[in-house]
Amino acid sequence: MNAPHARTVQHGPQVGRPLPHESAALHVSGAARYIDDLPELAGTLHAAPGLSTCARGRITRLDLDAVRALPGVRCVLTAADIPGSNNCGPILHDDPVIAASEVQFYGQVIFVVAAETRDIARAAVRLARVEYATDPAHPPILDMDSAIAAESWVLPPFTLTRGPVDEAFARAPHHLHGHARVGGQEHFYLEGQISYAQPREDHSLHLICSTQHPTEMQQMVSHVLGWRSHQVSVECRRMGGAFGGKESQSAQWACLAALLAARTGRPVKLRLDRDDDMVATGKRHPFQYRWESAFDATGLLLGLRLEMASDCGFSADLSGPVNDRAICHIDNAYYLDAVALRSLRCKTHRVSNTAFRGFGGPQGMFVIETVLDDIARHLGLDPLAVRTRNFYATEPGPRSTTHYAMPVEDNVAPALVTELAADCDYAARRAAMAAFNARSPVLKRGLALTPLKFGISFNATHYNQAGALVHVYTDGTVLVSHGGTEMGQGLYTKVRQIVAHEFGLPVEDVRLSSTDTSRVANTSATAASSGTDLNGKAAQAACQNIKARLAALVAELAGCDPAQVEFAAGQVQAPGFASGFGALVMRAYQARIQLWDAGFYRTPKIHFDPITKLGRPFFYFAYGAACSEVAIDTLTGETRVLRVDVLHDAGQSINPALDIGQIEGGFIQGMGWLTSEELWWRPDGPQAGRLMSHAPSTYKIPTASDVPEVFRVKLYANANREDSIHRSKAVGEPPFMLALSVFQAIRDAVAAALPAGRPLQLDAPATPEAVLRALGALDEPTP
Repeated sequence: MNAPHARTVQHGPQVGRPLPHESAALHVSGAARYIDDLPELAGTLHAAPGLSTCARGRITRLDLDAVRALPGVRCVLTAADIPGSNNCGPILHDDPVIAASEVQFYGQVIFVVAAETRDIARAAVRLARVEYATDPAHPPILDMDSAIAAESWVLPPFTLTRGPVDEAFARAPHHLHGHARVGGQEHFYLEGQISYAQPREDHSLHLICSTQHPTEMQQMVSHVLGWRSHQVSVECRRMGGAFGGKESQSAQWACLAALLAARTGRPVKLRLDRDDDMVATGKRHPFQYRWESAFDATGLLLGLRLEMASDCGFSADLSGPVNDRAICHIDNAYYLDAVALRSLRCKTHRVSNTAFRGFGGPQGMFVIETVLDDIARHLGLDPLAVRTRNFYATEPGPRSTTHYAMPVEDNVAPALVTELAADCDYAARRAAMAAFNARSPVLKRGLALTPLKFGISFNATHYNQAGALVHVYTDGTVLVSHGGTEMGQGLYTKVRQIVAHEFGLPVEDVRLSSTDTSRVANTSATAASSGTDLNGKAAQAACQNIKARLAALVAELAGCDPAQVEFAAGQVQAPGFASGFGALVMRAYQARIQLWDAGFYRTPKIHFDPITKLGRPFFYFAYGAACSEVAIDTLTGETRVLRVDVLHDAGQSINPALDIGQIEGGFIQGMGWLTSEELWWRPDGPQAGRLMSHAPSTYKIPTASDVPEVFRVKLYANANREDSIHRSKAVGEPPFMLALSVFQAIRDAVAAALPAGRPLQLDAPATPEAVLRALGALDEPTP
């Protein structure tokens, strides 16, 4: 075995190298520590929540005597025991940490228990005796149609009009109308929601939390406890997945653990059981759409009227910005000349839905891809031809501004799609597929090539900032802290490469510390695909501050200009001067030169009016395209993805291996949303509103066997036009939407099985039952 300090040093530029994930070896060996792997402090208690069994009602009896009497139970809290604000809503104060008297969904927290063991805590919550009063005149609202009929909203409806819509419809030679639904999606992170609260002296607390937003956890916990922010610190080294589910909704579990710890004076760990996690935490917003389209004989879209409704659940959570981003992405890569949009944010008596990879973007793109696909079939044209006909212009001028008033200045979609279509033999395969379908009565194949244009930045402008702290030690090694969180996406790896590149060091000389609000304050959520863009730039700024001081020292020693000093391959050189980096750092220390610094970055150019939904909400766009080939069995409704070709724009990639991994993973996750992942709640009866697809046995995420046998992923050569970190582009969320090609390919296969001219109605997810309904072989209504 090598000595602990033995290592293979890689010199040369560190940015652009396909390095493995910084924790890859730890992951596969089981040595990577997640919160539940950490040694427990003496006296640690374990928490479990008591959940409601009523979707809409008033608690008339909450008898917890048997809960408190169970041996091993040390603390039981209800809403009345919260010393501060009973709220974990990130924007509106409409989301109680513990329901006080009114319950608004089946699975809402109504009390919480801390016990000596997790098993005791979970057994204790089942001893509660709870009774509810319900009003037959006001049953739970469990679907969007009922919410729309009742005008039940978490936020007011929003309308946006661009261009002369009525005139466009009046002069258009062709019109179509349609409707569609797309379901929600469970995050299904491998590590569930977990928080470990550790009381410290002088009324302070340290929280280790699986969260994408440590600062928000700090704020929420301090508000719930009635404390101030400097009394609470929050730490996160890594998460076992998050996908948006740990942006705002980690707060409730963090607050419960903190409340119990503050009350008992003992450390408290709260780790949700998988079933409880699925029942009690929010998901991707389901959407439904009604539209009218106006177009010409070439498939050019002239006008669009669209009503877009989302199921937000019982509280607002992040539904406002999710729906705003959906509005900003109904265009995808297409110019909308005249559009009238109505966005409905429905309040239902279900768990409050929340952020999920794409954050409303996938739901916005879903509808425009279906609209254009219907237009192509109506006109008898190739859907790809109609899609390319509607692209934004590649130069400033007409057809280059979005419906929310942002110029599209970096449009590479036409060139990228042309390259992919040629590379994957789209035209020849479509002809071969038509021949196959003509001779195959049972199995039908479908093909679709869909583009992607996704805006990068938070719609809420103030979140587009980041800080970092860089320490250079006297042996020449570097420690970095920043505000971003690592959820497996490789953020820490990329920041490590950026810092190593700045100092001219091998990555082995750079280490990342856990994200901690006591080191970098006022952080933004690691979300909106902006983790590397923001934190990478902040870390780079800190490095440059330190380098400037080192360069000034070299200039003084060598009598040269600081601009002549170069940092590369572990060395620092200038005319008449050469030194190892570590040796120079020691000289700087001896000369009392500061060897640590903080860096800060704010995204330039962006602005967005949250009232009108107009402005420039995004710094730049990421582009991509995917061509998917599928087969369906018309007797069973089963589908199989046979081949996928992806060409994706990651800009000038910082780490091609990580980026390709993100593209592959995002695509498969998106494919699951659109094909197999179906959420189902009981629609009526005594258990109305109960989530029944609450475990892997009833909720089907994609597995290895669902990955297409041919899965080709390439990066598009295209440095970012904007001054992003090393001219790279974000790659966390955009690839998710490339999976729309799978759904459109399934529509293509279904259309091949239907009589010519028959309307095509396929909702997502395209489960076997949904496919059979689209084929007219199954008449039962959609759940």
